[in-house]
Amino acid sequence: MLAWVNDCLQSHFSKIEELCTGAAYCQYMDMLFPGSIPVKRIKFKTNLEHEYIQNFKLLQAAFKKKGVDKIVPIDKLVKGKFQDNFEFLQWFKKFFDANYSGQDYNAMLVREGQPMGAGGASAPRNNNISLSQSNVLRKGSNSKQDLNLSPTKGIKPVAKPPPRATVSPTSTSNLHGGRIGNDAHKIEELANQVSDARVTIEGLEKERDFYFGKLRDIEVVCQENEDLPVLQKVLSILYATEEGFAAPEEISEGPDGEEEY
Repeated sequence: MLAWVNDCLQSHFSKIEELCTGAAYCQYMDMLFPGSIPVKRIKFKTNLEHEYIQNFKLLQAAFKKKGVDKIVPIDKLVKGKFQDNFEFLQWFKKFFDANYSGQDYNAMLVREGQPMGAGGASAPRNNNISLSQSNVLRKGSNSKQDLNLSPTKGIKPVAKPPPRATVSPTSTSNLHGGRIGNDAHKIEELANQVSDARVTIEGLEKERDFYFGKLRDIEVVCQENEDLPVLQKVLSILYATEEGFAAPEEISEGPDGEEEY
């Protein structure tokens, strides 16, 4: 399975657990459905868990955009456990085989030469297998594992839109139609950008709430043990403000306790 990943993506993964970054799956989506995922936002070379999470969120957004009914188990995958990552790779292999149409794809060029995987020259590969023959791994193997990876069992190909009709430059109506088509394309690109921005904002908000909750727990512990000098120092750090920052003033209340406007 790793040899299939390394051959397709020109990567150097040496073990299944390294796929916990999510970068490989993101690039596979770009290979299967060009434009479905913003490649420049993929973190190809990272060892930070929050960047793993961001990659998998991009993958989940691409699934939603293409109508793929699959929930990515992000919390499990980013932990780097073999079983969770192997099961997801098995599913993705079947998904790939059901949707790959044999088109050429230069993975290294698309990601601008950024490396993936820490295996180097020792990473497993099938040197006799080209990208356009990626399903040979399934058809040519006698292992029980590969025989279980049927590309059609439980997975349906994602419906792809029909190719657009070409516009004749000699007809005024066709020229108008071409302009409308271009406008529609721009609108679609802007909608994709808005969707990507929304995913990013949601992710940032979740991270903000997560770390705020951690800080609040630390604050409570410190307040319960204020007599300890070290915790007093921790509280002073928590309550410290940067130069130029002022806490918002509380809304003054009128004589009857009502807010003034």
